[in-house]
Amino acid sequence: MVTRRRFLQAAMAGTLLARAELGGTALAKRGAGKRATAMPLAPSQYVDVFIGTGGHGHTYPGAALPFGMVQLGPDTYNAVWDSCSGYHASDSSIMGFSHTHLSGTGIGDMLDVLVMPRTGPVQLSPGSLEHPESGYRSRYQSQSAEPGYYRVLLSDTDITAELTASLRAGIHRYTFGSDAPGHVLIDFAHGMQDKPGVPTRVTDASLALAGNDTLVGGRRVHQWADGRYVYFAMKLSRPFADATLYSDDAAAGGTRIEGAHLKAVLRYPDAHAEPLLIKVGLSAVDIDGALRNLEQEMPGWDFDGYRARAAEAWNTELSRVHVETTNTAAKRIFYTSLYHSLLAPTLFDDVDGRYRGMDLDVHRLPEGSHNYSTYSLWDTYRALHPMLTLLQPARVPDLVSGLIRMGEESPNGVPVWPLQGVETGCMTGYHSAVVVAEACVKGLGGPEIAKAWPLFRQRAMDDDYRGLAKYRAMGFIPSDQVDEAASKTLEYAYDDWAVAAIAAATGATSEAMALRRRSQNYRHLFDKATQFIRPRLANGEWAEPFDPRGMGHSSRWRDFTESNAWQATFLNQHDVTGYIRMFGGDEAFEARLDELFNTSSELPPDAPPDIAGLVGQYAHGNEPSHHIAYLYAYVGAHHKTQARVRRLLEGQYHAAPDGLAGNEDCGQMSAWYVMSALGIYAVDPVGGNYVFGSPLFDDVTIDAGSGQLLRIQALNNGPGKPYIQSITWQGRPWTRSWIPHGELARGGHLVFTMGAKPNLDFGRSHDDRPRADIDTSLA
Repeated sequence: MVTRRRFLQAAMAGTLLARAELGGTALAKRGAGKRATAMPLAPSQYVDVFIGTGGHGHTYPGAALPFGMVQLGPDTYNAVWDSCSGYHASDSSIMGFSHTHLSGTGIGDMLDVLVMPRTGPVQLSPGSLEHPESGYRSRYQSQSAEPGYYRVLLSDTDITAELTASLRAGIHRYTFGSDAPGHVLIDFAHGMQDKPGVPTRVTDASLALAGNDTLVGGRRVHQWADGRYVYFAMKLSRPFADATLYSDDAAAGGTRIEGAHLKAVLRYPDAHAEPLLIKVGLSAVDIDGALRNLEQEMPGWDFDGYRARAAEAWNTELSRVHVETTNTAAKRIFYTSLYHSLLAPTLFDDVDGRYRGMDLDVHRLPEGSHNYSTYSLWDTYRALHPMLTLLQPARVPDLVSGLIRMGEESPNGVPVWPLQGVETGCMTGYHSAVVVAEACVKGLGGPEIAKAWPLFRQRAMDDDYRGLAKYRAMGFIPSDQVDEAASKTLEYAYDDWAVAAIAAATGATSEAMALRRRSQNYRHLFDKATQFIRPRLANGEWAEPFDPRGMGHSSRWRDFTESNAWQATFLNQHDVTGYIRMFGGDEAFEARLDELFNTSSELPPDAPPDIAGLVGQYAHGNEPSHHIAYLYAYVGAHHKTQARVRRLLEGQYHAAPDGLAGNEDCGQMSAWYVMSALGIYAVDPVGGNYVFGSPLFDDVTIDAGSGQLLRIQALNNGPGKPYIQSITWQGRPWTRSWIPHGELARGGHLVFTMGAKPNLDFGRSHDDRPRADIDTSLA
């Protein structure tokens, strides 16, 4: 099994050098001599794409469309953990501009088709961070970006680079500031490296010149997604004077080469005469597909027009949520979070409906459907996918159908972490079940939902997958036989709960009941004496020694996945009410939650950097903690949820490059902010309900699709006023501390009245608390 911790390397340190240069408030002149009047900003103008590019956020500042297949942006480095996206704000030079990037993952891949404009002698090596002049790198300045557009000055060569994108293509505009002869380097060997000095593993690569203005190619990449295909078609706005193809940095004759490490140099003696534009279309199917994508999405050379269309696409999606607040910094963080939440999953099909399946064969989609990739499911099932069901409901059936289709096509079974037609197998559990089950519960499953049950039944009932056979036989996974066994036991229990929902939705009643019962297997790892989830050995004894802050009971075995016993003890999302009884009741559970947040944040030396953003032993920088602040609601102490959530909103997110507490993880870190700022969060996505938190904004209007508008107001809100005094829904008092998805999805008016002191009665009654108690008699 691959987990992110196996890829962690030394974190990079340094001063954050890159910040967004955002425009100020737009002003419109009403007439000569008249006072300028402030006009409302488009939501994209609140987005700072550089948030998360520093620290451990692992985001990239390039140009992409919502859910787009192309992510065209700068690469600063490609061989350390904090450059998983190819970019880090602390790096002072740029290697070039590649067309695919991962947003905030803890493992690197992609960075396909690197393009670098240059003057001076041709250099085929990028050189080092310390000495960029030793290769084709360039120092940079005057960097700026907005959704769908990126600009930078390559100061070593005085070349201004601008980038924008469509769904499946990208376009570059290079303005050469000196009259020195220029050239364009295409480094087709470039990609994510395991470590410095180790080349990207590439096979089956080819480059071919077609006339004097077109370059095409394809390759297979054997990195995290082992064996993925990528093809490109590149057209230039004016002919190059001559071109050289290289294999292993040796010049090759002719117009076509094959090999593993290929490059091309296209020369422009008069590069400064006018801006040089370069269009690149991508496909995972073939070169013809890349050409077709390019021709259909970017038929002309109107860079500014494509930039305007990209901005329009982003404003269309971002304006589904209209925020009113005097807190400009929070508004900037919110819209940036919403932006990051709409970058993945990524489109993964051609304009003609063909796509590369999980069997690596080429398939064709049904008319009107789309295929997607880049599902960071261990992370995103928690907040991103619940967010999409509310803010992007029309897209959910395609996402779910795609996951089901992957399960049908893949020799590995149901998806775990699919990327570019390849199962990476990253992280524990198989949480595609959760995304599919949530869609079932919310009526968004799509027409192929009946196909889901046999696929997930196979995994849940029959597969010997990463300890599942032992889980079924023993009720838990022994920590002296399987790595990360404690976390796997807990996550399989939640997946059982999800698969039970799929079974029930498709009429498999008896299996649904059996899976609900089995979803209580987490109980076999609860130690009443210590009140911790603990690793257990095959002989039934608790693993010793036990340190709730530790990663494992021995040097050989890790017991938890990117977490420790403190966080794992509160991982339960589906049987919280039943779990509370195991602690001895409400007061005992509440006290244990308090202890989690108030205990020392000290960690052992072998703790992975994923355990970050610590408040006590609560770790906001990684996903297993994300629902925990909302658990107070289940014991009637909802005021503590309100206080904790508001502190996390204000303390764990900042409008700066290092403004994220941990990996962005394809939108999950940001989706937590979006949902929590709205005042709602899905502790159990499969349950179909939201627990209230502490709304951050005065007035929010949400386009929930199909003409439904949801308005969320927070009266008497502001700094120091995190506490809910009362709620009304559709003009009537609402005393529950939770609300069903179905209520909000139909649209309506939700009003919070806030205050500086807690209303201890709100949500205290048992009838008003969220319930998460398994009833095995129902199916």
